[in-house]
Amino acid sequence: MSILLLAGMGVLALLSWWPSWWVNQVIARHSQPADRYPFSGGDLARYLLDKHALPHISVEITQEGDHYDPKDRSVRLSPANFSGRSLTAITIAAHEVGHALQHAEGDPAFLRRQEMVERSAWGQRVAGWLVVAIPVVTLLEKQPAPALIMLVVGVLTMAVPLIAQLSNLPIEFDASFKRALPMLQQGGWLNKADKQSARKILRAAALTYVAQALSSLLNVFKWLRGLKM
Repeated sequence: MSILLLAGMGVLALLSWWPSWWVNQVIARHSQPADRYPFSGGDLARYLLDKHALPHISVEITQEGDHYDPKDRSVRLSPANFSGRSLTAITIAAHEVGHALQHAEGDPAFLRRQEMVERSAWGQRVAGWLVVAIPVVTLLEKQPAPALIMLVVGVLTMAVPLIAQLSNLPIEFDASFKRALPMLQQGGWLNKADKQSARKILRAAALTYVAQALSSLLNVFKWLRGLKM
């Protein structure tokens, strides 16, 4: 069984690496030339939000990766996408505005996702404490049973954030192809030659969560391997 678990972990490691590699390749490829458009990603995000009567949603620069923060109601873009005028910059900006629109419209899937993300945060905290507690309990009790129980609980606890991450996928594709892409096309923001490339970038933005979900699943397999040991 341990061999099967190791093989499964190897496959999952490869699967979790490949989406991240592909996403980074797509993003980097279309980040040049940096001055392809006469406006920046931050400029476009601000315009689109104002056009949809969302002036209260801010557009900020961040070092924590492109995202929409529903708590602070802010579209946050990395420095390259906030100030950059590449195809990647304006496409990612539109994608994050798509999330802001989901929130503003009260999209049920988006709201459910937010509730699940908030509730799953405790799962990650509990799993972290269990990692520390298991060897201590084993040493104090001098028998494996309590530790094994904690290990099983830890696996189940880590599965909660995994489900939350997987629930992101339909929401990400909605933000990319039902919101961002129509905004870019109908507004005439894209150069004609960039339409297919913009689709690739939007697909890459949505699939970012695939890599995160697979990485979480890989962590669960590590716990299972520990259980067998």
